[in-house]
Amino acid sequence: MLEQVIIVNIQYPTTADELFAMQQEELGALVETAGGEIVGRITQKRERPDAKWLIGKGKVTEIKQLADAYEADLVVFYDSLSPSQNRELQDAIGISVIDRVQLILDIFALRATSKEGKLQVALAQNQYLLPRLQGLGNVLSRLGGGIGTRGPGETKLEQDRRVLRKQIQDIKRELATVSQERALNRKKRQQSHLFQVGLFGYTNAGKSTIINGLANAETYEENELFATLTPLTRTYTLPNQFEIALTDTVGFIQDLPPMVIDAFHSTLEESQDVDLLLIVIDASSPYKDHQRAVVQSVIEQLQMNAIPTLVVYNKKDQIAGERLGVFEDEDTFIMSAYDEADLKRLNQRIIAKLKTSYVPLHLEVSGQDINDWLKHADRWYIDQLTFDEEQEHYELTVFLSPADYERYYQQQKSDVEE
Repeated sequence: MLEQVIIVNIQYPTTADELFAMQQEELGALVETAGGEIVGRITQKRERPDAKWLIGKGKVTEIKQLADAYEADLVVFYDSLSPSQNRELQDAIGISVIDRVQLILDIFALRATSKEGKLQVALAQNQYLLPRLQGLGNVLSRLGGGIGTRGPGETKLEQDRRVLRKQIQDIKRELATVSQERALNRKKRQQSHLFQVGLFGYTNAGKSTIINGLANAETYEENELFATLTPLTRTYTLPNQFEIALTDTVGFIQDLPPMVIDAFHSTLEESQDVDLLLIVIDASSPYKDHQRAVVQSVIEQLQMNAIPTLVVYNKKDQIAGERLGVFEDEDTFIMSAYDEADLKRLNQRIIAKLKTSYVPLHLEVSGQDINDWLKHADRWYIDQLTFDEEQEHYELTVFLSPADYERYYQQQKSDVEE
């Protein structure tokens, strides 16, 4: 049976109506993703948060009445609650109260499948719970579990803070080991000189679906938030044997808590050394402009602004004839990840971006030497290859990464000097 949930959000003077509506929609989607059913929505306009309850006293009474009427199990606040606010609200309302941060961590506990993902969730949950043990007693003691109590964060109130701190230190040490292993794997990929594409985007924008379409990868894809947590890299080969590595990352939402970004920093690090960023936006969302701004903000935080970018507006098939309001140009692409023709066009746009960052070489190569070029076709993009029968040589246009071009240039220089 689904848990009955009331969601609460405050609109401050600095929050525009459209942005507030987006917050409401996202909070509702988070609750549903976590396995809850929304039975009530409480909103309030305030100049500033109330120190004791975050919202006004009258609204607290309204929440209690609504909770009693619908026999609600849980109240979820959009804004972060301090430990004291959490205690006061639970005492006043009489049922469990959590905030959006704990809800997100709860979903992460459901989604994490890798060892590293589970460790990151455990670390974030324990760090969140440590100052709140007293106030969360009602939540943590719920025998049946439920939203806000899942995964490694399912800690009982009687558990000593000293034990919890030790768990945090143990998890950090284990994460450091796992992170070193991931760094080695990332270094190997970099040394392989594959062209690497990182997919960034709002949660549920369709990043995994795009990877599945391009690379025929059987990755998890579902119409729900945070479907992908563990960084996923898949490689696929073009007809000319050139290989492209695609890396998916955890999706973003607005006001993503710093604790969440820190917990899944490694998933973002996977894309910090890529050759191209695909920023994936849900074209059917009425908040697509806000979503793009959120993703761009995270990219700036990670200091990835210098990486070439292609903004991909996905899900055009869900617009139902309405005007998208976005126009394609060299940095913007509109598609449906379920359309084979669009996937082929996306490949072409990726190659076009490659050509702007790689170095072109136009060569005449003998039949004896052509194999030396063809054996590197997985990382050297061969754009044209023809045979001149009169001159008895191949004419070759190839694009090299800056690093490969520098090696080629130095080798040519060395050959001339000899």
